[in-house]
Amino acid sequence: MAGMLSPQAIDGLLADAEAAGTAIDGPDGLLARMTKAVLERALDVEIADHLGYETGDPAGIGSGNSRNGHGRKTVHTTAGPVELEVPRDRNGSFEPLIVPKRKRRLGNVEDMILSL
Repeated sequence: MAGMLSPQAIDGLLADAEAAGTAIDGPDGLLARMTKAVLERALDVEIADHLGYETGDPAGIGSGNSRNGHGRKTVHTTAGPVELEVPRDRNGSFEPLIVPKRKRRLGNVEDMILSL
């Protein structure tokens, strides 16, 4: 991640978290919030790819399938538990890849449990 974000961007995130009194780790910490934001953005991209159009695009009118709100799902990540808003489609045919249906653990947590 350090290679993806400039040191100034990381410093800005840390300064904002400190000013807001947000811890770096923990359920409401900076890492959990960043994990939530990245996963939800990836899910939004996945459903747009699945449906073939972006949110609000007139191409979706009469397409036979459209967005149908969000469902809540808590997943356990290396940053701790994260509650996600997972997008749905009307036909129920959307199968996310980043956070698969019925999967509650992401990342190395599952590997660690298996090794024990």
